[in-house]
Amino acid sequence: MTSKQQSGSVQWQSPSNIALVKYWGKYGRQYPRNASISFTLSKAHTNTTLNWYPKQEAQAAICLNFTFEGQENEAFASKIVRFLDSILDEMPFLVDYDLQISSGNSFPHSSGIASSASSMSALALCLCEMEALLAGKAFQKNDPQLLQRASHIARLGSGSAARSVFPIAAIWGVHEAFEGSANDYAIPAGHLMAPIFHTFQDTILIVSKAEKEVSSRAGHALMEGNPFADLRYQQANENLVALMKAMKEGDLDQFISLVEAEALSLHALMMTSTPSYLLMRPNTLAIIEKIRAFRAATACPVCFTLDAGPNVHLLYPEKEKEQVQKWIVAELKDLCEEGYLIEDFVG
Repeated sequence: MTSKQQSGSVQWQSPSNIALVKYWGKYGRQYPRNASISFTLSKAHTNTTLNWYPKQEAQAAICLNFTFEGQENEAFASKIVRFLDSILDEMPFLVDYDLQISSGNSFPHSSGIASSASSMSALALCLCEMEALLAGKAFQKNDPQLLQRASHIARLGSGSAARSVFPIAAIWGVHEAFEGSANDYAIPAGHLMAPIFHTFQDTILIVSKAEKEVSSRAGHALMEGNPFADLRYQQANENLVALMKAMKEGDLDQFISLVEAEALSLHALMMTSTPSYLLMRPNTLAIIEKIRAFRAATACPVCFTLDAGPNVHLLYPEKEKEQVQKWIVAELKDLCEEGYLIEDFVG
């Protein structure tokens, strides 16, 4: 480190991601029970600004002023302090500064659009740039080592955040079929798939803007007693191999089959946990039925996936955009809360 008498400011925008093969269940220090892959999104993102100032008096504690979308948020601030405390073994310099963090999303938080993925990856990128600047190093935004470091730090805050620092797609979790895969950080995967997937569209249909009743953290913990857990981890790792083969070959039929099965498996795990819980809503199911009916009637390769929430991600190739978006307006928009949806895409 260079002189501690150094103030600074950095800002990062980081996207959410949508998992195609889901990770559900973790152990140790935010390690996944199975490997996963996700599309990196573009418009569903978090903007985070980090300012730091040398402390006037030495303190061995995190000093943080935090605002979310311009307002103080005690719950979020407490979560961030706990996260920063937890990474002092990685970034001990944080206790030498008064920290100011402001953050905001382009989408509703805690509703099943992986807000923790975008928020924690944006914060991790800020922290890693701060670390580099204090050490007098140039921060190259596409430096693989720095992205790996940011993915690692992001994982410590939210597992899925490890995947959000990479464009197009990322794999997280050790898997013998994928060289370089790791539990500590994600690896880029866009180069492993056919070009059609690099411009895939994701219309996020907001069935509910409300904060979900069971957090992802609690849901992961409930996997410890789930009778189907071990079979699920095996299934996910097998599905990852099959999905990556389909994506390499541009096999849309197999892609659709596996992605939809993964989404339903995730929610089946919630329903078979103890206590059981449901995050899907009636309009979630209505949208799923309409998607399948539209695909059967038109042969248009649209499919759905879900994160841990009620909102539906509608996935389809860019070349189908005009037809699909007309259908969305005609058939699906009224099933969204206040007609709200996000037109997103792989980015």
